[in-house]
Amino acid sequence: MKTVITGASRGLGFSLAEAFAAEGHDLYLTARNEVKLYNALESLMSRFPDQVIKAKPFDLSAKQGALDFGNWVLGQGVEPDILINNAGSFEPGRIIDEPEGQLENMLHVNLLSAYHLTRLLLPSMMKRKSGHIFNMSSIAALQAYPNGGSYSISKFALTGFSKNLREELKPYSIKVTCIYPGAVYTDSWSGSGVDPDRIMKPSDISDTIVQIARLSPQAVVEELVIRPLAGDV
Repeated sequence: MKTVITGASRGLGFSLAEAFAAEGHDLYLTARNEVKLYNALESLMSRFPDQVIKAKPFDLSAKQGALDFGNWVLGQGVEPDILINNAGSFEPGRIIDEPEGQLENMLHVNLLSAYHLTRLLLPSMMKRKSGHIFNMSSIAALQAYPNGGSYSISKFALTGFSKNLREELKPYSIKVTCIYPGAVYTDSWSGSGVDPDRIMKPSDISDTIVQIARLSPQAVVEELVIRPLAGDV
């Protein structure tokens, strides 16, 4: 199996790479930060020497970056079995007074990166009539909350993208799963004062996604909400 993961240098993306490598998948990874990405690649290659694991940095917030990454994957002779659109960014703010251009920034990273990459990689899946696309949305796409602003809007849009993909790809036997995680303890929570035991671990999400990917060809989890036991932070 060949799995493509964006935003794979740290946090949830790196946890996903670990989980799928442990399943014996070959990996094709990207993230914006070159140093962090290649550190992640080195770690994965040392622990999973039997897998093909490749990585190259691209800025997926730019359309050309998303297309360049997709073409790099295809240039490896790869026909992806699984695509995980995990690249994303959070900028807090209120619609009324958030910085000019914040909506565009959030849409480029959280929606359009997935849109452009998916469109490029889909034809090979459609030809084979198999594949699985995971889109990493957020509980912010289920309910607006204070200071969510354009981030929440962009995640609502990603959910709409997922729902449309699901309908369009039914005739091609391609699965589409939209994931709605609550708070997960990654680098962004470091120094926040939040007890790591209060919120989820990245492995809670990645292990669940691996289980979903294992389902029989005739079953699909369309949407998954997973949040801390004690509720949202």
